[in-house]
Amino acid sequence: MSDAPTGAATRSAAEVPEWPMPRAEGCPFDPPPALRELTAEKPLARVRIWDGSTPWIVTGHAEQRSLLGDPRVSVDERLPGFPHWHEGMAAAVDYRPRSVFNSDAPEHTGFRRIMTRPFTFKRVEALRPTIQKITDDLIDTMLAGPKPADLVEALALPLPTLMISELLGVPYEDHDFFQENAARGIAHNVSAEESMRTFGALNEYLVRLVERKAAEPADDALSDIAALVTSGDISVSEAAMMGTGLLIAGHETSANMIGLAVVALLEHPGQLALLRDTDDPKVVAGAVEELLRYLGIIHGGQRRIAKEDIEIGGEVIRAGEGIIVELFSANRDAHVFPDPDALDLRRENARHHNAFGFGIHQCVGQQLARVELQVVYDTLFRRIPTLRLAEPLDRIQFKHDRLAYGVYSLPVTWK
Repeated sequence: MSDAPTGAATRSAAEVPEWPMPRAEGCPFDPPPALRELTAEKPLARVRIWDGSTPWIVTGHAEQRSLLGDPRVSVDERLPGFPHWHEGMAAAVDYRPRSVFNSDAPEHTGFRRIMTRPFTFKRVEALRPTIQKITDDLIDTMLAGPKPADLVEALALPLPTLMISELLGVPYEDHDFFQENAARGIAHNVSAEESMRTFGALNEYLVRLVERKAAEPADDALSDIAALVTSGDISVSEAAMMGTGLLIAGHETSANMIGLAVVALLEHPGQLALLRDTDDPKVVAGAVEELLRYLGIIHGGQRRIAKEDIEIGGEVIRAGEGIIVELFSANRDAHVFPDPDALDLRRENARHHNAFGFGIHQCVGQQLARVELQVVYDTLFRRIPTLRLAEPLDRIQFKHDRLAYGVYSLPVTWK
């Protein structure tokens, strides 16, 4: 990867900061102070990652959308200079088949068409009653149990896990297995050995499941994918990779968003009251968009690489240079969001956030995530209006060491 200086914002080798950066103690909802400094200078800068390389980090909202929609920017993780998340991700690159996550158009187009079928707006809206029932059942169980309760264990993790399991056709009784392996695989500093072990375990599990669905199809997304294996359109390994990606993304990010947002709302009682006291679905939907903007779940940025030279933000990204798209900073861009550090559930343009990415690689399951969050936030605080943290904020364990940010557990109580 070329580290040649290309503009005024490029720092000397000694000044390039390490990435990822720690958040300030006592400020779990805000970007790291060092990242704020970079963002204040220019929308593009250099950072140093685990392998010593210095990819570009992109923090500006407009610059992110421009790059994420630019065909000269690639997600092909096999290209030299690609800024992998960690050693484990780099070590396993040759074992991961092509999928929606690591291919560019036109190859990507076919993969995405397959993976988006279960997540259309119409299909997801039809699931709203099911999501509502599961949410109510989980809250019933929590209310019937001891206090304090762990909201992550009681609600935040099981709800999206149940939903993605049902959609895909993955047995929910296997959730301990795939949750544990998914969690290990998204730690910041996963070794090559550990990454290969977790990837191998999940891949073997999905291969067996795809083969079973091909032999005995059911009414679920994995059976639809398995049918494409039978017809010869995709390979078993490609089908397993699709299933693994959907399974991990389908429960991990939503679970973290539920837990983290509950903490944020309880720490902002005035904003919580707006959500708790409304019976307007549009207000609830708007609150979800603002929470998605305000909180940063993707903890480490989306990874890309330039295939050609690109002039942007007063800099030139050279072909072969890595790019980290830091979504959280864009969602706090004052050029787009006035008073960006304030949680404002009535914010009119909150939906302009980049929480789900942008362009052809934006999150395929975003509609399901939105409905899950709308149902949970509306139901939880309406049914338990006296919900509060059972421990001080500084004793809550946040996932600073994970690629998906959230809370490990969330002790809550009520009257």
